[in-house]
Amino acid sequence: MTAEPLPQPKQSAVPDWLIPPEDGFTAEDFLRMAALPPHSELIDGSLVFVSPQRSFHSLAMYLLEHGLRRTVPEDLRVRREMSVVLGPRQCPEPDLLLVRAEAVGGSEETHYGAADVVLAAEVVSPDSETRDRERKPQLYAAAGIPHFWRVERSPEDGRPVVYVYERDPATRAYGLTGIHHDRLRLTVPFGIDVDLTGIDRL
Repeated sequence: MTAEPLPQPKQSAVPDWLIPPEDGFTAEDFLRMAALPPHSELIDGSLVFVSPQRSFHSLAMYLLEHGLRRTVPEDLRVRREMSVVLGPRQCPEPDLLLVRAEAVGGSEETHYGAADVVLAAEVVSPDSETRDRERKPQLYAAAGIPHFWRVERSPEDGRPVVYVYERDPATRAYGLTGIHHDRLRLTVPFGIDVDLTGIDRL
């Protein structure tokens, strides 16, 4: 008497993003992917997943977003956590962006092009230090984004410290124009005045 074959377990469909192609994903691949974890990014053809946000990250984003919205001119819009296509294999998601008003479509849009972005800002987290301090600024500058902010948590008082950079068109790299501790007061890309100590009251 022959033994009955054991039933085979059902195979579930594997998401496309679990099996990267040999030469990495393209931005086009990335934007078509379904069911990616929230705030996924594509850096150098590789998917990057983020850990849960710490309280500082969320509060610093809110403080700066609110400050930008108070004085943003009509030709710009403030956005947060939207993908930006920088190149064939680059699609990061800055924490905050200033985009040109004419680039804004409808409520269904999922990304912007590098030419649409005036400012990209990153709030540094322990798991993203190298990306936020080194790789992402390189990519943003090479793609032509004029302004970049890096936001760090001060070890002394826990408040945001904002490192402000402006792109040099000759070198296509960012130059540091200021380090702001208690107050972020700027004239470019427009008049900005944010009380960074306000994070204590959030």
